[in-house]
Amino acid sequence: MVGQDTRDTLYVLDTDWADPEFGGERRFYCKDCVTVEGLLALFPERAGNIEVVRVGWPRPRGPVVERLGADNQNLPALAFAEGGFANDIEGVLGALHTRHGFPERHP
Repeated sequence: MVGQDTRDTLYVLDTDWADPEFGGERRFYCKDCVTVEGLLALFPERAGNIEVVRVGWPRPRGPVVERLGADNQNLPALAFAEGGFANDIEGVLGALHTRHGFPERHP
C-alpha cells in the first residue's frame, strides 16, 4: 500500500483508563499491554523499529478497526508491515522475538 509505514505497528491500550462496567471511577491498565510496553522500554534499540500506537479503552478503537477490522480489537496487537497480525499476548511476544530480535519469555 502506497504511503503505508514499512514498519510493524504495535497497538496498545492507554495506560490509565476507567471501565464503565466498574462504575467509571476505578482506574485500570491492561497487564498484557504493560508487559509489552516494559519489553519495549528494556530494549529501545529494537523498539525503535516498531511504530507504537496507543488507543483508548472504549470500543470501537478507530485505528485498530482501520488496520485489523472490527472483529480484531483485542490488544495488544502487532500488525505486520506486509499484512497479517498477532493480537494475543503469546502471538505478540513471539512475533516481537522472531521479527524484531527481542528475547523470548521464559516458560
